Amino acid sequence: MKTKRIMMAVAMTLVCMSCIAQEQRIKEFQELMSKYETLYRDFIRSGNHKEAITPLKTLINILDTTTICQVTPIPQGVIKESKAFYYYDLACCYALTKQKKQAMQALEQAVDLGYKDYNNMLNDNDLLSLRKDKKYQALLAEVKNRRPLGILQKSAPYAKDSVKMDNPFVYQPKESMNLRMVREYFKLDSVAGQGDELSKIINLLHFAHDNIRHDGSNRAFAELDAIDLYNYYKTTGRGVNCRQLAISLCEMYLSMGIPARYVTCMPADSLDYECHVINTVWSSQLQKWLYIDPTMDAWVTDENGTMLSIAEVRERLIKDQPLVLCETANWNHENQQTKEYYLDEYMAKNLYYFVCKKISRFNPESIYRDNPPESDIRLIPAGFVNNNWKCDTTTDPDIFWAKPE
Repeated sequence: MKTKRIMMAVAMTLVCMSCIAQEQRIKEFQELMSKYETLYRDFIRSGNHKEAITPLKTLINILDTTTICQVTPIPQGVIKESKAFYYYDLACCYALTKQKKQAMQALEQAVDLGYKDYNNMLNDNDLLSLRKDKKYQALLAEVKNRRPLGILQKSAPYAKDSVKMDNPFVYQPKESMNLRMVREYFKLDSVAGQGDELSKIINLLHFAHDNIRHDGSNRAFAELDAIDLYNYYKTTGRGVNCRQLAISLCEMYLSMGIPARYVTCMPADSLDYECHVINTVWSSQLQKWLYIDPTMDAWVTDENGTMLSIAEVRERLIKDQPLVLCETANWNHENQQTKEYYLDEYMAKNLYYFVCKKISRFNPESIYRDNPPESDIRLIPAGFVNNNWKCDTTTDPDIFWAKPE
């Protein structure tokens, strides 16, 4: 069994009055969900699986009847995904209390709603009593086809754009006042050290990871620059989301004269709103972009120890070629990351297409100014249709991963 709290992803900037009302509605909804989640998890931890069934059913009923998606930015896809996990846990509780028919019905509901954790379903001993059933085996096969890596491997190839596009990317120079302020505020010359370029890139990654905590459920109410986000965390004790963390690290690289972008890594499923934001960092030493993830303090190499780019990691996943996750990869120094989960599952899902800003700069997405879609560009596989991002689009990786000029 794998319990999972419902994720509240507020994906847009709201005007003050409606923001207050929406935040209150979300808070009330979260408190109600949390009440029954705590109840059923406590029953499960104590081995009272029969008692856990009632609060699980209550959670599902709340999601069936809520109008939260109509009055807040919470996507319908988040509700659907959460229901799938609750039905899965309900199936486990039924199976453990010898109610096989009800267990199979709940598991079927979970799969119908899009449940896709194949490895968990395959190895979950809570469902041991169902494994020989042909219906269970059919459901397992259906979930297997949804594995992120399998979906990525079936993606269409890229294609050259028919219309020639100039390099769309601009990088703010380190001599600019605000980037100089970032460099001096964090004493980044000392942080980067006196080693070669790659060691400086890694030292800056460690610094951001160690000094700004990640919290994927929290969107920090602060200006989106490294200094404000750092002080937000130090003042409130609340972490920032992956986008805000990647923005912070991007500014640190730019302030040291190292071209960098923060890249939103997106899944193929238009109803899946759980993306991940990492950095692409230009190495003059290797003459290539590098995959850098401040949330997980992570980079990736090939079997020979050569650091890889985001594009190379994606290509190697598709071709089933060797990938090595760095030993430091972790979440907030609490959970060590493995290649099997982080790359083969989590990032395989989120490397389907990419979006980033055309201009890499200090405070790239201020809450006090417009952030027009024209400032973004995305890279998609040929023939892919998804309108979640209204921005310039290319199928040409040479444009999206152009060498900084």
